[in-house]
Amino acid sequence: MGRRRTFIENEAINSATAVFAERGFAGASVDDLVRATGVNRASLYGVFGSKDGLFQRCLTEALAALSPAATPGDSADAAGAGREELDLILVALMEIAPGDPAVREALEVALSRAGITEEDLSPTELDDLLDQCRDAKEHLTPQSRRVLIILRGQDVVLPVSDLYTACTPLIERSLATMAPLVGRMDDGSPDLTDIAGVYLVGGASGLPLVPRLLRERFGRRVHRSPYPGASTAIGLAIAADRTSDYDLTDRLSRGFGVFREADGGHRLTFDAILSPESVQASPGGREGTVLTREYDAAHNIGWYRFVECAGVDEGGEPRGEIAPYQDIVFPFESSLRDVDDEELRTYSVERRDHGPRIQEHYRVDEAGLVRVTITDLTDGYSRRYVLGRRTL
Repeated sequence: MGRRRTFIENEAINSATAVFAERGFAGASVDDLVRATGVNRASLYGVFGSKDGLFQRCLTEALAALSPAATPGDSADAAGAGREELDLILVALMEIAPGDPAVREALEVALSRAGITEEDLSPTELDDLLDQCRDAKEHLTPQSRRVLIILRGQDVVLPVSDLYTACTPLIERSLATMAPLVGRMDDGSPDLTDIAGVYLVGGASGLPLVPRLLRERFGRRVHRSPYPGASTAIGLAIAADRTSDYDLTDRLSRGFGVFREADGGHRLTFDAILSPESVQASPGGREGTVLTREYDAAHNIGWYRFVECAGVDEGGEPRGEIAPYQDIVFPFESSLRDVDDEELRTYSVERRDHGPRIQEHYRVDEAGLVRVTITDLTDGYSRRYVLGRRTL
């Protein structure tokens, strides 16, 4: 029986390793691991103790497979390359994974609603409850209203609002820690016009309450990384492997576009200018995403209302939450060119026949800023904008 258990245990570790490698620690739920390993939840906890225990065991086995003793045919250079960096990644992941305060808050809320204290739970029950709370937190979306936790066979329904109430002080303490930096940002030092945004990384940023509260403080410049739970590990892994040919490329976390008139002003369409696949330029000379639009102006003033969205559907319509990004104005009529932006916004937008040929040029620069040039092709007059301010 001992040999049979060892075989199943090793097979489960291999299967779990594949899940963690594909989805990261935060993205791999206990249900995912149960399906991949073919081991039921009780047995998984019995052998490895918890999701954390399984994750740590997978990392330990992976490092052992890369060690010189495990690969005697490898050269010393290949076997020893990046050992310190790999150890750093291992320690960081092993320390960060179990210590999520938002999960602890969810556990406290669940216990309170079930009328059970933490001392009443066995170690296995506590580990199972922690994993359920972690899975629930990691699968929350802005539309979530309640989550279900199973505790001793009892369905415990947690209103998301209760969880957010419990977690709000945690986020507020983080903002308090950032107070010195926030103070400099408020007084204009450094100049924020060249800062594209505040990008949230780490598993905790997946909690919808985090970007919501930060957007209340910093506005629309707050963005979530596409890989919140793995972004730090990905960067460390690439930095550790100095022989790799990989190049880190920043991409937009959301779609970006503008609403335009169609059919002579009878309807609106959405023009998806940039998408999460768009890339920024690099200091090494790689060109960022560039695109242009050309059309005949149909008004005296061009008023561009840019928005962010999760992406576009098959019909070209924006999907997910739509957030206003910025408005810019451009004088299609030559007589308005001496009018500054603020005053131009007070003018009425009126339809015109036979307007000038207009070109819009979009480029994502090295800082991730979207630079827009709008040009009247009939005479070459243009204005340039960095979304966040007009520059020229």
